[in-house]
Amino acid sequence: MKWKKFTLTTTTEAVDLISSMLDDLGVEGIEIEDNVPLTEKETKGMFIDILPELPPDEGIAKVSFYLDPEEDVEQILKNVEAGLDEMSAYTDLGARTLTASETEDKDWINNWKQYFKPFTVDHILIKPTWEEIPPEHKDKLLIQIDPGTAFGTGMHETTQLCIRQLEKRVKKGEQVLDVGTGSGILGIAALKLGAGHVRGTDLDENAITAVGENLASNQISPEQFEVIQGNIIDDKRIQDWAGYEAYDLVTANILADVIIPLVDVIPAHLKKGGYFITSGIINMKEEAVKAAFAANSAFEVEEITYQGEWVSITARKR
Repeated sequence: MKWKKFTLTTTTEAVDLISSMLDDLGVEGIEIEDNVPLTEKETKGMFIDILPELPPDEGIAKVSFYLDPEEDVEQILKNVEAGLDEMSAYTDLGARTLTASETEDKDWINNWKQYFKPFTVDHILIKPTWEEIPPEHKDKLLIQIDPGTAFGTGMHETTQLCIRQLEKRVKKGEQVLDVGTGSGILGIAALKLGAGHVRGTDLDENAITAVGENLASNQISPEQFEVIQGNIIDDKRIQDWAGYEAYDLVTANILADVIIPLVDVIPAHLKKGGYFITSGIINMKEEAVKAAFAANSAFEVEEITYQGEWVSITARKR
């Protein structure tokens, strides 16, 4: 089915009022385009390392909305225009031009799956749950992943860097903590490589669902991989749940700006001699993360590895 798309060119100051007006009219699926930089408050909880450079903000915005062709499109547009007329008495609506187009009804949630194919990380085969095992890889260690709406297919360089460190360092029966677990791929890899038990934390509630589904796909019991929603950096409840001096390995494939405060938090959860495996570090942030480790006498950096523009730093607790 094709949807009717309408794009209103207006001012940034009018965006919130227009969005509210459209919502009151029962219009769903609103899209806003502008060049207003995100505030520090807006980016605080976002997993973004580098924000795109935007053109100068000239106060112009576009508000797009979508209508089902079977709706009374003409009447809805009349209602929109009436709402804009009323609003123009007290708000600068700018150009106030409304253009129409059509867009295909695509399954945006699942459309990415066509690009996720089986691949290998050394002797490990990582494949989506909906794909068959390639015959040439049938003897490899298998990890099946459906990330859902959580981060972590394994294809990203940072995940592969962490998996290689796990492969190098996991010993049979060890305890692992996966901070920012996402789809659970690192915890599942650790268990497949011989770890005895994993605990994972994540800020995103979708991760809880994704981990549960991926455990089932890999025939791993929930008792082997427990997961909780919360922030281990500043939430005592999560810290207590994780436990203290309990882990042989801690993994964190997040972002440099999250890893830096974790450097001071993780030693309390690691056993002496345990390893903290980190990635998600863009190369321009490498020195900042290294400086954080250097400033903490609890850690000694043992290995730094690279793939593309990404960095993994592994440190041992003294």
